[in-house]
Amino acid sequence: MLPYETIAAAEAAMGRNLTASEALWFRYSARMPDYLLYCHNILFLFVIFTLVPLPLALLEVRLPSVLVPYKLQPKVHLPTSSFFQCYKDVMRVFLLVVGPLQLFSYPSIKFVGIRTGLPLPSAGEMAAQLVVYFLIEDYGNYWIHRLLHGRWGYEKIHHVHHEFMAPIGFAAPYAHWAEVLILGIPSFVGPAIAPGHMITFWLWIILRQVEAIETHSGYRLPLSPTKYIPFYGGAEYHDYHHYVGGQSQSNFASVFTYCDYIYGTDKGYRYRKAHLAKLREQRGAGGENGEANGWNYNEKFE
Repeated sequence: MLPYETIAAAEAAMGRNLTASEALWFRYSARMPDYLLYCHNILFLFVIFTLVPLPLALLEVRLPSVLVPYKLQPKVHLPTSSFFQCYKDVMRVFLLVVGPLQLFSYPSIKFVGIRTGLPLPSAGEMAAQLVVYFLIEDYGNYWIHRLLHGRWGYEKIHHVHHEFMAPIGFAAPYAHWAEVLILGIPSFVGPAIAPGHMITFWLWIILRQVEAIETHSGYRLPLSPTKYIPFYGGAEYHDYHHYVGGQSQSNFASVFTYCDYIYGTDKGYRYRKAHLAKLREQRGAGGENGEANGWNYNEKFE
């Protein structure tokens, strides 16, 4: 809620005219409590979890041949029921864990200094903060994820997420409720260290979840803009981790590849990728029986 009754009052306090985006923000948020603004995250997450994975899911169910050239594990075909069951399980955890967590975590947002007022941050400020958030979350997520692949962590918690050896977009948040809570910690560390505006926080939540869905899509899409991001892992990188499964000691990073490279946990992936490149050269694009499009199912991984 803003401390100004009118736009004129806000402009007088700031000593300048509001920008178009600031005027829009004033009209939307001036009389809305900060708590309700924060709770927008619940709506954003619901919409993202529901709609973002939907186009690829519909194509895979109704027109699978269209996507075969881009599928990372072309021999795996999930029934429609698997998509519905995955979404249902994700929504159950969302309603019982994620939603209540959002509702009760507002005091921590106020404590670290995430603001809702004017002026709005510049595009450069928002971009810089988002980069910081992604880097910090990625580093924390790497180590938590790596620990979850220990024997106890995998058997008690993380095995749920790996039920999808060939991941789909809906499976990005598919996990044990404890894992959802644990992995939420690194997501909050960045905004706590470099607090910004609520709009920046919204963008962070949205972009991180969209990225996770893209990473779990199971497809190497040629027009994806994320392939131009330096050190970005993407769907192929994370798909390998899921395919290897519980024995995987490779590709733990959630977004970027620098942690796996620094700590040497991408060697199996790099070896397999080089191996598949040689297969494509020998057999031609697409390989025999489509094997070179994805991972070879009959060889040992690390």
